[in-house]
Amino acid sequence: MSTYTTLLTEQTGAVLKITANRPDVLNAQSRILLEELDDAFIKATKDDSVRVIILAGAGKHFSAGHDLGSPQEMEDQKKNPVQGFQGEYRRLSERFFENTMRWRDIPKPTIAQVQGYCIMGGMMIASACDIIIASEDAQFADRAVKWGGSHVQYFSMPWDFGPRKTKEYLFTGAFISAVDAEKAGLVNRVVPRERLEADTMALAQNIAERDPFALQLAKASVNEMQDAQGWRQSMEGAFKNYMMTIPHRIEMGTYGPKAREKAPKDRFGVLNKKTG
Repeated sequence: MSTYTTLLTEQTGAVLKITANRPDVLNAQSRILLEELDDAFIKATKDDSVRVIILAGAGKHFSAGHDLGSPQEMEDQKKNPVQGFQGEYRRLSERFFENTMRWRDIPKPTIAQVQGYCIMGGMMIASACDIIIASEDAQFADRAVKWGGSHVQYFSMPWDFGPRKTKEYLFTGAFISAVDAEKAGLVNRVVPRERLEADTMALAQNIAERDPFALQLAKASVNEMQDAQGWRQSMEGAFKNYMMTIPHRIEMGTYGPKAREKAPKDRFGVLNKKTG
C-alpha cells in the first residue's frame, strides 16, 4: 500500500506501477509530488522484487507540467521561501534537473504510460523513461518559448526528435500528436486509450521475465553511448541556458508571482489549471 500523499503504488508480480495522483490539477508536479516520486524510484531501485517500473498519471492526463499555482503548492512555497536568484537556481536544479537526470539512470527498465496532456514538465519525466507507450489522444509539447523561456529544464528533445523538428516545435509551441511523436522516435507505441493500461502492463511483464542483471547492463550501454556522444554535457549546458532566461522572463512578467496573477485561465485548453 502507498503511504504517499500524491502517488499511488501497486506491484503486480515483478512490475511496480507508480501513478501520479493529482488528477484535479492534471497531475501538476508540486515539490511534494516530485520528492515522493524520487523516494518511490529509490525504493524501487533497491527492491530486488521489482524488475520493471511503470510511471503513469491518474485521470484524463499524464501531466500538464510543473505546478505553478495550485493552492497546495502556493501554501508550500509560503512555508519554504526561496531567497534570491542563487536560491532559485538551486531549487530549479534540484527539483527539475538533477532528479530527472537521476531517474534517467535508474538501473532498471522504466516505462511511461502516457495519455492526454504530456506537456513541458510532463514530457520531461516521460522522456527520462526508457520506453513511452502513448494512447491515441496523447499530446506532447514544450511551450516555453511562448513565455520567453528557451525550453524545459531537462531538455532531451533534440535527442528524441532531431534538431530540425525540435526547432520547429520549440519556435511554434505546437502540440505534437502521439502519432507524430511515434514517427519521430519519442514514443515507442501508440495504442487505443482503452488498451493503454493493459498493453503497458503486458510489455512490462514481458520485460520483467528477462534477467535483471542483463537488463541493467543493456540499459547502461545505451545510456553510456549517448553520454559518449555528448548527451550529459549537452543536457547540463541546456539547463544553464534555461536558467539564463529566468531574469528575462521576470522582466517580461512571465515568471514568478506577477506571472501567476495575470496568467490566462486556459493555458492549455483546460480551465483554471495553472501548470507548466
